Amino acid sequence: MSKRLTIPRLAELKAAGEKITMLTAYDYPTAAIADKSGIDLLLVGDSLGMVVLGHESTLPVTMEEILHHTRAVTRGAGQTLVVADLPFGSYQTGHTGAVANAIRLVKDGGADAVKLEGGLEVAETAAAIVKTGIPVMGHIGVTPQTAVLREGYKVQGRDEAGARSLLQAALALQEAGVFAVVLECVAAEAAAWISRRLRVPVIGIGSGSGCDGQVLVCYDMLGLTRGFVPSFVKSFADLAGDMEKAFAAYAGEVRSGNFPGRGQAFFMNETEARKLEES
Repeated sequence: MSKRLTIPRLAELKAAGEKITMLTAYDYPTAAIADKSGIDLLLVGDSLGMVVLGHESTLPVTMEEILHHTRAVTRGAGQTLVVADLPFGSYQTGHTGAVANAIRLVKDGGADAVKLEGGLEVAETAAAIVKTGIPVMGHIGVTPQTAVLREGYKVQGRDEAGARSLLQAALALQEAGVFAVVLECVAAEAAAWISRRLRVPVIGIGSGSGCDGQVLVCYDMLGLTRGFVPSFVKSFADLAGDMEKAFAAYAGEVRSGNFPGRGQAFFMNETEARKLEES
């Protein structure tokens, strides 16, 4: 990319039938590498609560934590557009608070846009944020912030009624002014059907290939996640395995005395060193 990706460009990609690429990122080096690799969008997801901070869900993630990681990602993002999650509790208490927190993510965090979860129930909140000039991405289907409190992580849109309900939510978000919608864990046929009926791009995660783009948690697709990994994830590397080997090799060389060697040390002038030995 020769210039920073714009939101109108995302709409052009959808119109042209070109797939949109999106990954999560939580730090400067990951953002810089993703940018160099040509990733279109980076999401500073509240998934950091689980994959970075070790929580069991996204619920404990705070605004301060999202801000901290957003600042790091935006320093490395270069030409890639950065979206920051509004964490649970930062937009549910009213439009005023939601707008104030969205402004913080853009003004203090450097994000280009924000994302919030929910459909009809958050459409007015999304519209209020959009009215301030801040781009908003929607997120429906499985919504991790509330899934643990309600039905759990269950695939959505498995029947006609479910698919139509999701479309209604997506259209409400589109009417509110969102520039894109994430569909998480939605039956592939329903996700493709919804994607064809929306003007804005639809980014899928666990929702089949019929969406306008795809997003994955970077730690999952890099093979860094230990424990549960969703079945829709494809591992493109085994960095955890490589790290374990590297750490073990390092520990072995330290214990054997092979590290550091002469190439990893600094030395005194021979005359000065001799003075130490003679003293």
